[in-house]
Amino acid sequence: MNSPTPTSSSTFLYSRHRSALVSYGLLAVLLAAPAFSQAQTDTAPKPLWELGGVGVGAVQQAYPGSDQHISRGLALPFAIYRGKFLRVDRDTVGLRAIKTPNFELDVGFAGAFGSSSNDIDARRGMPDLGTLVEFGPRLKWSLADGPAGSKLRAEFPLRGVYDLSDRFSNKGLSFEPRLIYEGLAPGGWRYSTSVGAIIGNEKLARTFYGVAPQYATASRAAYTAQSGLIAWRLGLSASRELTPNLRFFSYARLDSVAGAANKASPLVRQNSGASIGVALVYTFARSATMVTD
Repeated sequence: MNSPTPTSSSTFLYSRHRSALVSYGLLAVLLAAPAFSQAQTDTAPKPLWELGGVGVGAVQQAYPGSDQHISRGLALPFAIYRGKFLRVDRDTVGLRAIKTPNFELDVGFAGAFGSSSNDIDARRGMPDLGTLVEFGPRLKWSLADGPAGSKLRAEFPLRGVYDLSDRFSNKGLSFEPRLIYEGLAPGGWRYSTSVGAIIGNEKLARTFYGVAPQYATASRAAYTAQSGLIAWRLGLSASRELTPNLRFFSYARLDSVAGAANKASPLVRQNSGASIGVALVYTFARSATMVTD
């Protein structure tokens, strides 16, 4: 990856620290987004906008197929806006182009913390995996309504992947179809379960699994990554309102590279790995104007 050209040592260090802060700030919002508002199963009116703060802690697999994990913790402000077309809510940002009882087309996003290759044995001496964000069009399809307000839906997001640690450089394209079931549990808990697949183009596969000849070693052969299945993903999240202004959110996911296009890469060290995270979301101001989703 290219590094910014420093005008001086102090300017370069400041730029890097500021860039890291912005990167992690955006990512904290992405990881905690489902906790920012009530679950999709709740159709009650909600404030047009909300302002607050979020604290996030996460332990995640460095990348699908890695045998090591990274951990991060952050506390940052956030904002929500629930306009008819302009949206900054849950995992939606920007434009909601279509909304019908069964279909919705919007711009969705996701993210993952980066890691230094010096901290990952399989990638030692290779370029770092930066803080990645993904965004692009997403189609939601409501499949069925269940008991107690539960819902089953499918999502089909197509996203560009960008490295915030490397001046927003493009790292490829991902497609992540998912089947999601949301519902309410006793005690005020809201939960969501999902199963899906992550499919990437050659550029994205190369980001995670390619080994250029100059990075080959006696224990790490050169490898040309291929487009195709990156991983299967199983997810579970739960949230609960602790007070009218404070919400708790947690998530867990399991990624598996069984049958993946690049399972033969020397950077793949194990078939599956888990990631977990928790967040506290505090709302300190909200609009008096109420809207329905």
